[in-house]
Amino acid sequence: MADLYPGRKRRNVVWTGLAYAATAFGLSWLVLILGSLFWNGFSGLSLDVFTKMTAPPGVAGGLLNSIVGSLIQTAIGLVIAAPLGILAGTYLAEYGRYARIAYVVRFINDILLSAPSIVVGLFIYQFCVVPFGHFSGYAGGIALAVIATPIIVRTTEDMLNLVPNTLREAASALGMPRSLVIRQVAYRAVRSGILTGILLAIARMTGETAPLIFTALGNSLFTANPSGPMSSLPLIIYEFARSPYAEQQKLAWTGALIVTLAVLTLSIVARVLSASRAEGGN
Repeated sequence: MADLYPGRKRRNVVWTGLAYAATAFGLSWLVLILGSLFWNGFSGLSLDVFTKMTAPPGVAGGLLNSIVGSLIQTAIGLVIAAPLGILAGTYLAEYGRYARIAYVVRFINDILLSAPSIVVGLFIYQFCVVPFGHFSGYAGGIALAVIATPIIVRTTEDMLNLVPNTLREAASALGMPRSLVIRQVAYRAVRSGILTGILLAIARMTGETAPLIFTALGNSLFTANPSGPMSSLPLIIYEFARSPYAEQQKLAWTGALIVTLAVLTLSIVARVLSASRAEGGN
């Protein structure tokens, strides 16, 4: 045994060093990306970004129409995805946990979780844009809902599966119907976890570009009517990043910074909620 210890110690040191090196390599790229984003994005951050609309080259403009468009389309996607995701996750966890149809639903949900967003955009384009003959913010919101729903389904099911069956049995012993047990016992026990899934879904929708290219198209004018083409931050970032004009490139950096800060904020809030739930469970 004494002869084996030095060799094991050397292997442990080598593999631990490689693990630290791989971690440092990955974090270094993250720091470089965030550093470049903050360096270029903060220089264009001003009040005009939030109060002025996008303008032609050579004219000072902002991102007001894109910010409003992103908020409206994300809200549409959330209104569709949140109820569907929570109800589907509730069915999988509470009613059809071992049903044959549940395995099919989980399989389809897993496919949607890993499906490229551009495929989702093409699908919604075929079913929501072509029949109506025009692009719209509604189509963009539906595309975002298709992307967000699987996240909420998975999170809701996983959270409800963590609720001890003894809680359900105790509530049922008091004469509560199953629907009331789910609402008053199961949901209350995991509401922070479900909210975490919703926040993660919002973060995913916030940064999507490909589906909106085929559905919302974009709009250089301010509009709060989602029945027509509508701008969004990811679309304007994609458009201005390819522009040869310095003003539009600066706005692209600023828009990317706003999206990144929004996603980071939602991720931090989701982690805080998860941590508070874990502490409450302990």
